[in-house]
Amino acid sequence: MVFDPASLSFVDAGGPVAVRAATILLALRENIELTTADGLTLVGELALPADGVVKATLITLHPLPTHGGFMDSHVFKKASYRLPALAGIAVLRFNTRGTTSPRGTSGGMFQEGLGERLDVEAAVQFAVDRGLPNRWLVGWSFGTELVLKYGAVPPVAADIEGAVLLSPPLHRAVDADLAAWASYGKPLSVLVPELDDYLQPEAAAGRFSLVPQAVMVAVDGAKHLWVGEKYAARALNEIASAVLGTVTVLPAQWSGAVAQLPA
Repeated sequence: MVFDPASLSFVDAGGPVAVRAATILLALRENIELTTADGLTLVGELALPADGVVKATLITLHPLPTHGGFMDSHVFKKASYRLPALAGIAVLRFNTRGTTSPRGTSGGMFQEGLGERLDVEAAVQFAVDRGLPNRWLVGWSFGTELVLKYGAVPPVAADIEGAVLLSPPLHRAVDADLAAWASYGKPLSVLVPELDDYLQPEAAAGRFSLVPQAVMVAVDGAKHLWVGEKYAARALNEIASAVLGTVTVLPAQWSGAVAQLPA
């Protein structure tokens, strides 16, 4: 059975509660479907601030689906749980083609980052059609490859304000893609874990030197998958800071209604 975010039950705890991994804060959540130019249906979720005031919009692109990546990969799930309430940020998550999560399975099959170009385009167009403002691509691992290859070229380039990369491996994305971002000129924030399995800060600094506007943040102690609340929270702080244009530290406590996922 596909999980329906509308089924969540929110309860006011009567005082401040710690924001933990499974804490779900109040938002307007809905299951969505995206339609690609080649006729596939991609499943996802949109989480909006409960007051309807959207300061920025994240269009998230998940890690490699053949290695367990999907729309519920933990940093993106926590983004949807927290950012609408804590920062007024809308979070659009979806499964790229052929990817399965509790939300369901997107049509098609994995295409090594090639056919996925149409997935990126469909997600951005959905955000445009819904009138969501200040749109940013946020890629993690494989998702960064999609951002770098397709974010700085038409039709996506005209409809986003910039991008944030978490743990870019730079496997599929090549120097020509970085050069396209350099020419594009829009902001690119690059979060590189100190202990990343694929690209660590020193090597990343060399590669991203091709993009003058890239801001690289080396995160001490972090690994490729950002495991641990300390590192997930740091990633969300950096993402919020980039898209809101000001240094942002998200509250570690919340006063108001919260929910837990049903057992």
